Amino acid sequence: MSKFEYAPAPESRAIVDLQSSYGLFINGEFVDGTGSSFKTINPATEEKLADVSEASADDVDKAVKAARTAYTRVWSRMSGAERGKYVFRIARIMQERARELAVLESLDNGKPIKESRDVDVPTAAAHFFYHAGWADKLEYAGLSPAGSPPPRPLGVVGQVIPWNFPLLMLAWKIAPALATGNTVVLKPAETTPLTALLFAEICQQADLPPGVVNIVTGAGATGQALVEHPDVDKIAFTGSTDVGKAIARSIAGTRKRATLELGGKAANIVFEDAAIDQAVEGIVNGIFFNQGHVCCAGSRLLVQESVADEVVRRLERRMKTLRVGDPLDKNTDVGAINSKAQLQRITELVDAGEAEGATRWTVPCELPARGFWFAPTVFTDVSQTHRVATEEIFGPVLSVLTFRTPQEAVAKANNTPYGLSAGIWTEKGSRILWMADQLKAGVVWANTFNRFDPTSPFGGYKESGYGREGGRHGLEAYLRTGVDA
Repeated sequence: MSKFEYAPAPESRAIVDLQSSYGLFINGEFVDGTGSSFKTINPATEEKLADVSEASADDVDKAVKAARTAYTRVWSRMSGAERGKYVFRIARIMQERARELAVLESLDNGKPIKESRDVDVPTAAAHFFYHAGWADKLEYAGLSPAGSPPPRPLGVVGQVIPWNFPLLMLAWKIAPALATGNTVVLKPAETTPLTALLFAEICQQADLPPGVVNIVTGAGATGQALVEHPDVDKIAFTGSTDVGKAIARSIAGTRKRATLELGGKAANIVFEDAAIDQAVEGIVNGIFFNQGHVCCAGSRLLVQESVADEVVRRLERRMKTLRVGDPLDKNTDVGAINSKAQLQRITELVDAGEAEGATRWTVPCELPARGFWFAPTVFTDVSQTHRVATEEIFGPVLSVLTFRTPQEAVAKANNTPYGLSAGIWTEKGSRILWMADQLKAGVVWANTFNRFDPTSPFGGYKESGYGREGGRHGLEAYLRTGVDA
């Protein structure tokens, strides 16, 4: 990577009041857990940020009971208009504390501050604003057949979220749950619990009734206790396909409902008539945004043979301008890998790609001495059987394959057990429509990538899970409709 003469522009940490230890948020209050504690660290420096309580099964039970009591006595009896006021209030407070949330997210997660500031926090607040508007209009959403009772909430929802978008995934889960009249017990990822705990403070600031939102922190055992709790009516999970399968097996035969948003191996498809420079920006955004820690990342680049060399040449030139480093520097493009375990996973798959004969090119750059880092990397000469083309890497690593015809592009794009997203780059609208109809992906972007809006549903097919989040479709997952209502 060439050296740039620019002045560092670090965001101040002073706006965040980090505590040395954090408890659980149950029934509107922070309480000490009965289990042990674990530390959460800054992946860019490996410094400990705080000790966090690990919720035991007894703690999870207390949280579920608090949620059930709040649902029965308060939240389900409240009018939609009143519930909407609380959800709207949360959105406003998130806006007011946006800088604090963004800094804390970058500290705990490792993502660049400009992404936390400009994408994660504004979009999270937008989800609460959007769903606040639905709270008193659910009977007009067209979710129940004509003549059926109006839709009703499910009850207590258990939600488990990942570490790649801690605050945004929280918003995707909690906002629709509250707007539809449910109460929540949420478990954030063990490596990124801090913005969820700050959100708990926001719930207090918004005077949300005690027990409506509960936050239990911990690792897999805490999540398992939540999933298997007999008084939880629905599970909403975002994370790995393996864990999603385990959850589906666990709740099979029970009354629990579930939405599972799992892994992906998205194809970003570039045709010869595409605007190449625009496509290159979309490729970079598709795979290097959030260090590639994105379930719908465009990790497979499919390029038409006639322009493949040109696209790769321009892509490598653009990659040399990416700045890797301190996540709190406003100039940083690529931050730290979230954990040592994830860095090991990325390294293993990259080594496998080289061993299988693919050609690796990594941006030449100097990485910080401490922390977890991986420079942006692209593989060419990739076959469809290579692990870098078949397995989810979840890092800043791109595999390039070529195609000749649209039919071949579709066949290669669909040659994956996943089906979460895809991108198409072409000037022909008819080709976009045909491709979108043929691709087995829940979300298809045209001449863009990684565009999200709370009004639009998101979700996948096959091993990318089932159910939708966002939009009118996402409301249905939190409601009893038709004869069930």
